[in-house]
Amino acid sequence: LCNCSAVGSASAAECNGTTGQCPCLEGYAGLRCESCAQGFYLERRSQQCRPCGCSPTGSSSAQCDDSGKCQCKVGVTDLKCDRCSDGYYRFNETTCEPCQCNNHSKTCHNLTGICLHCQENTEGDHCELCKEGFYRSTHPAHTCHRCPCSTVASTGTCQIQPGETAPRCDKCKTGYTGLNCNQCDNGYYNSDSICVRCKCNGNVDPARSPSVCKPDSGECIGCLYHTAGFHCEECEDGYVRDPEGTNCTKKEATLGPETREFTTSAPNASKATSFSTAVINSTLSPTTIQTIFPISSSDNSTSAFADVSWTQFNIIILTVIIIVVVLLMGFVGAVYMYREYQNRKLNAPFWTIELKEDNISFSSYHDSIPNADVSGLLEDDGNEVAPNGQLTLTTPMHNYKA
Repeated sequence: LCNCSAVGSASAAECNGTTGQCPCLEGYAGLRCESCAQGFYLERRSQQCRPCGCSPTGSSSAQCDDSGKCQCKVGVTDLKCDRCSDGYYRFNETTCEPCQCNNHSKTCHNLTGICLHCQENTEGDHCELCKEGFYRSTHPAHTCHRCPCSTVASTGTCQIQPGETAPRCDKCKTGYTGLNCNQCDNGYYNSDSICVRCKCNGNVDPARSPSVCKPDSGECIGCLYHTAGFHCEECEDGYVRDPEGTNCTKKEATLGPETREFTTSAPNASKATSFSTAVINSTLSPTTIQTIFPISSSDNSTSAFADVSWTQFNIIILTVIIIVVVLLMGFVGAVYMYREYQNRKLNAPFWTIELKEDNISFSSYHDSIPNADVSGLLEDDGNEVAPNGQLTLTTPMHNYKA
């Protein structure tokens, strides 16, 4: 009996009369066609031999295991060894090539080799670049670090120039400057860590003062057109706004009987000094006043009397003060002398004596000295002064009473 396999042989009853070899179907082998041939495997579900189908390029053998998985070369994967494994690409006649990702990724596209899922803040086909906002350090590891550039003050990107160790921001935004865009540019000042444009009302010249205002406070520098103030919003002393309220024009000085204020400018003085013109008689003509206090016509002057220097003005003021003090002292002395004269006149000891037939009447001119000593008025030794102030004259023959 041939005893050929009913599944693997073409005929179960026919076989070689000498060897007993049964005629096998494709994929079967053995004397009775009971096993799978080379390159085939037995499918457990159907119990039939199926071809392995291993890729001749990616597999190291045409044989596969009972599950149909082929034996793949290095860098090749999949059931039939027809695809590159992770970290490899470009499946060709020989094998798969390893991905070139600079150790920042383990996978790449299996056909193009473009790296996938770059790590350590890198990007690019081969993870050779740093992401936006990062820069590659000079360290041998070539790791990417975050740029010290604020996205508020710059684009956030930076680079290390040749020969430098610190990164430099690529482009600062308007109003910022510096290596890392952390400083305010000319015409801007720092307000709560944000650079704000200087507010000088158009009364500064950047050519004269490039910074325009102080970078820490915003106070304007070098106000022009006779303006002053923190933001050059006011007029200088001696200037007022024109009717339109735009320009500062020189204040016109007018003369009148009432007291007015004139302003003088000193070359070495930081502020103008005001003085009252009450001493100027209202009857003076403008020509006389101009002769005493020459008025400058220069646009740069902020004073109505620019020709009077500061030293001359101090001398004039000092002279006036000395004259006033002398006059006051003379007036006080005259009043004092007059009062002394009046006191001496009122207190002078004048006496009057009236002689009558039997007595002498003696009285003082001024009663402010009732206790005056009158004993010396009469040189007679017999004279006596009564306690009541009456003078008694005693003679050998007559007694006189005063």
